[in-house]
This record gives sequence, C-alpha cells and structure tokens, in this order.
Amino acid sequence: MIYAIFGIIIGVVVGKYLPITYSTSYTTYISVAILACLDSVFGGVRAMFDKKFDIRIFVSGFFGNAILAALLAYIGDRLGLPLYYAAIFAFGSRLFENFAIIRRYIIKRESFK
Repeated sequence: MIYAIFGIIIGVVVGKYLPITYSTSYTTYISVAILACLDSVFGGVRAMFDKKFDIRIFVSGFFGNAILAALLAYIGDRLGLPLYYAAIFAFGSRLFENFAIIRRYIIKRESFK
C-alpha cells in the first residue's frame, strides 16, 4: 500500500512540474503502452484480492507489457500493418476480465457484512 501511495505522489509531482510533451506521431505507441500498464494494474489488484500479489511480478509485468505493446505497435507501423490491434485485443480483454473478477469479489465481500 505504501508503494502505491508513493508512486501516486511521484506521478503527481512529475506531471505537475515536468510538463512532458511528445509528438502526435507517438500517440498509437503511448496509448497501447498505457493500455498494457492498466492491464498490469488491474492484474495486480486481482492478485492482491487473491492473496497472490508479488511486487517483482507486478513491476516486471508493468514495464514488460508496456514495452512489448509499444514495440509491437512500432513493428506493425514499420511493416504497414495495424499490429497494435493485437495488443489492444489481448490487453483490453484481460483488463475487462480482471475488472469483472475484482467487481465480483467486492460485491461478495460487501454482501457478507
């Protein structure tokens, strides 16, 4: 929990005082990488509820998924193929699956109170 709060504080400070801009040509890469990161976050929350959370697995998945998704989008861009659709499908479907499991866990936990 302390890592999450610390990460949020760092993110807010960096976003506030270091306005980072990028070219619009990178929009596809960044959006797919963000989707991959969100998938990792929801997977981490699900693992926490399942009492299987491991920070090493979370961090490696967070950065590994983001890099892999951006690399897949880049390779597809170079080949002239929309390969980023594969990343959108894979990470998007897992994100919604993890969200559904988290939602069910919270509803069941609240109904027993």
